[in-house]
Amino acid sequence: MRLRLLPAHVVLVLASAYFVLPLLWLVISATKGRDELFSTFGFALPERFALFDNISQTLSYENGIYLRWTANTLLYAGGGALGATALAAMAGYALGKFSFRGNGTVSWVIVGAVLVPVTALALPLYFLMSAVGLQNTPWAVLLPSLVSPMGVYLCRLYAISSVPDEVLEAARMDGASEWRVFRTVVLRIMSPILVTVFLFQFVAIWNNFFLPLVMLNSRELFPLTLGLQDWNTQPAVGNQVIFHLVVTGAFLAVVPLVVCFLLLQRHWRQGLAQGSVVA
Repeated sequence: MRLRLLPAHVVLVLASAYFVLPLLWLVISATKGRDELFSTFGFALPERFALFDNISQTLSYENGIYLRWTANTLLYAGGGALGATALAAMAGYALGKFSFRGNGTVSWVIVGAVLVPVTALALPLYFLMSAVGLQNTPWAVLLPSLVSPMGVYLCRLYAISSVPDEVLEAARMDGASEWRVFRTVVLRIMSPILVTVFLFQFVAIWNNFFLPLVMLNSRELFPLTLGLQDWNTQPAVGNQVIFHLVVTGAFLAVVPLVVCFLLLQRHWRQGLAQGSVVA
């Protein structure tokens, strides 16, 4: 029996290594100084532990612009994820629990929107934002981030399967308005899937590179992804290469995502398990 499971275990180990090894390389490389970064083996431990020096240089380089990029990323990811989660909750609940003309058509349109690559929408969004004068502003990144077809789809499935009609009718019979029913009853029941949608959208916006690249020109508005790419393409002046700062900046950019996953993973797993079954 164990021999029969051996191929599956080997595949799982290889898949785990595929995802873990780049992160391990990033952590080890962030502890190396500029001289050791390319002169030593990638997974070799440094002779001089330089993580804190690298962090200090990263945060102070170019008058602390990395902190500005971090604040921008928190604004784009946090604001976009919160807004997208709120809109997905309202739309998913309405599509899942209310019968109205065109409900099925709207639901299929949302499923189709899930299949459209985000990069295919970047150029039309750029023309739209330019037409209304929002290009090269934070709104050019925030407004498109408020739309999450996948979030609406997941909330719709969860509302159908996990929000009892009896509970809604009881709240209405007690005199609660539709807004109060949604705010006090539905949001509490749907909290696991809302955490899931928030986490998915937060990570997607945090790691988004192409949309800010198209929309933003000012370095002061860059998120971390675009800012680190800007550093990575800077020409070396003399011996002042900053690849170690790019690596350290990437390491610092991963930390909030890891913390977010650790804090929300229990709700995330619960939301996926319950929202995947349609009654």
